[in-house]
Amino acid sequence: MSDQGHILVVDDERSMREFLEIFFRREGYAVTTAPGVDAAEICLENDEIDIVITDMQMPVRGGLDLLHAAREVSPETPVVVITAYASTDSAIAAMREGAYDYITKPFKVDEIRLVVEKALEKKELALENARLKCQLQSHAGHPSIIGNSPGIQGVFDLVAQVADTRTSVLISGESGTGKELVARALHDQSARHADAFVGLNCGAIPENLLESELFGHAKGSFTGAIGEKKGLFEVADGGTLFLDEIAELSLALQVKLLRAIQEKTIRRVGGTQDIEVDVRLLSATNQDLEAAVATGAFRNDLFYRLNVIQIPLPPLRERREDIPLLLRHFLQKLSADVGRSIDSVSQETMNKLMAYDYPGNVRELENIVERAVALSRSEEIEVDTLPPNVLETRPAANPALIPAEGVKLETLLDDYERSLLAEALRLSGGIKKDAARLVGVSFRSFRYRIEKLEMDNSYWKLRRPESSAL
Repeated sequence: MSDQGHILVVDDERSMREFLEIFFRREGYAVTTAPGVDAAEICLENDEIDIVITDMQMPVRGGLDLLHAAREVSPETPVVVITAYASTDSAIAAMREGAYDYITKPFKVDEIRLVVEKALEKKELALENARLKCQLQSHAGHPSIIGNSPGIQGVFDLVAQVADTRTSVLISGESGTGKELVARALHDQSARHADAFVGLNCGAIPENLLESELFGHAKGSFTGAIGEKKGLFEVADGGTLFLDEIAELSLALQVKLLRAIQEKTIRRVGGTQDIEVDVRLLSATNQDLEAAVATGAFRNDLFYRLNVIQIPLPPLRERREDIPLLLRHFLQKLSADVGRSIDSVSQETMNKLMAYDYPGNVRELENIVERAVALSRSEEIEVDTLPPNVLETRPAANPALIPAEGVKLETLLDDYERSLLAEALRLSGGIKKDAARLVGVSFRSFRYRIEKLEMDNSYWKLRRPESSAL
């Protein structure tokens, strides 16, 4: 297949078909010809056609019939019609029906060359916009949380359900999975969004200062306390307080935090008065709090106060399908920061990034992209800009285990292939040509496979760009 694109020429005159085929092949295009609408329909159904050029007047079925068929089979494929009549009424009618443009005979080759180039540019731009629109739709309302995977979609659903409540939420997940981003999304979608969002990493402040940071202190309460100071509970009054690494709190501070939650009041260090506060408390941990409760390192009563709703975040290695989308986001952000236009990665680079396990999760991926952008010498990220630990990645060994009763190999392989094809269709919004690219097969092969596996639309969530909200 030519990189320029694949053109389908439809005309009942053999000389015109041959002329256009020779001309466009010389221009670098792949060309298929058809003598009529019936043959053209077969080509559209079985081949990946980028643009259709058709004569308007043909025996039995004409250009309008083909236009309707093309819009049904491949709505994103532009159609250019050719008419031999001085009157352009029929061509204008085709334009009203959705044709991209029309050309009247006799025409100059430069004219048809330009029309085809413009049509392909418009199609590529429309497809790119549609892909971005579908991708953005999946995290609408969560501008900083990026992903289309089932795991991250579950997070979006939970955020939407509990954001506008007073309920305490515990966000769990490994370091770098985006726990603070989820906390901010909960705040931004709540009735408190106009008030303060205050975050504190409990593991980043020495224990002897943490109480004062949370609850404030009175003047003279300890050496250096030269005046009164509000704690973060007071600063967040009316809004949201987010406590990250909550497991790092000492048992003594856990007691005081529990009191603040239960009584909705705090007392400054060295103070004598209780101060009422209205705070929605969100917390996060990268540890197993239930295990900490079992060992006595974390209070059981506080755990249940914090863990009214839990939102677990999947590690990046469990949602690898989100890596290309995250990569695109970081490339746009980081290349803009350095004033350069770096908007693609080589296939070898992508293979390495997809195979890596990311112990530091999304934060580590961002660091890897930042390093690559800084070292890149072109507009494409090459594999030599990746850190050694990513370059050393090899595909993980996955020995097959066969149960005692045995397995049906063909069934297993069919099920796996069916799940891959369904996921490709879901990610591509149901556009089979894009889905075929995702799994690295031709459009014809992809069509054959889904028919062989008897897959219909129920196997994937069809989400065409034109029906997307964002």
